[in-house]
Amino acid sequence: MAKARVVVVRSARAWTAAGDPDPAVIDRMLERGLALTGGGPGTAPAAALFRPGDRVGIKVNTIGGRAISTRPEVALALARRLAAAGLAAKDIFVWDRTTRELRDAGYSPNAGRSGVRVLGTDADGLGYGPELVVHLGVGSLFSRVLTELTTASISLAILKDHGLAGVTAGMKNYFGAIHNPNKYHDSRCDPAVAEVFDAPPVRSRHRLSVLDALTVQFHKGPSYHARWAARYGGLVFGLDPVAVDRVGWEIIERLRAGAGLPTLEAEGRAPGYLRTAERLGLGTFDLAAIETIEEDEP
Repeated sequence: MAKARVVVVRSARAWTAAGDPDPAVIDRMLERGLALTGGGPGTAPAAALFRPGDRVGIKVNTIGGRAISTRPEVALALARRLAAAGLAAKDIFVWDRTTRELRDAGYSPNAGRSGVRVLGTDADGLGYGPELVVHLGVGSLFSRVLTELTTASISLAILKDHGLAGVTAGMKNYFGAIHNPNKYHDSRCDPAVAEVFDAPPVRSRHRLSVLDALTVQFHKGPSYHARWAARYGGLVFGLDPVAVDRVGWEIIERLRAGAGLPTLEAEGRAPGYLRTAERLGLGTFDLAAIETIEEDEP
């Protein structure tokens, strides 16, 4: 049985001297990461993952403001790559919960009818669907961006420590697609993260996980604390959502160890929802069954 593949691309030049992501370097990291993920060289990954006519949502995480959110430089570069691969720009949506959070994270919301659109669930005419989706132990209204505007989804999450869940990454990013995420933080968000992902609006659309690990909050998350934030300069890619988050967890543990911090398990915060996700058939938890490819981009 083939191993799940996760690709980690890092660059020491990901940040400019001014402290912003370097667009040219980010684009090369995306190109390399997507190629290694399994779609082939160039822009072929998009052709392998999406069907003609697909409307693709890039779900970002902007709750942490400019300091610790999915960077616009990453999300918009990914959107441009999808458009270059043949998807219509008007059918690509970069989105999150609210217009305010998108703006605070450095995005320029645009809900027009042409070009790549950047919008919150709270944009005019959107909001949450009227019908409660009940699945396993969760019952939620899902964003109409996900359920009505898109046919395929990419989770483009920020990688960070989470005081309750242990790790917040690609799977938990979909908490931003439901109207009642606060209801699901008991028991370290286990099994809720896995069950929200397994719900039909998410599972039927999800195609790719990408983690923005340019800056990683490895302790005291999910809000930004400079003392425990590392400029890791990385992006993490994979088709297996559980494997991607499992590798992200390992990145956080390495950063914690380097800072002399105990493991998440020692603190009682191991993200058990990833084991639950594997039991639900969502992906691979065991690191021995994951092929991790690590590359440095000059």
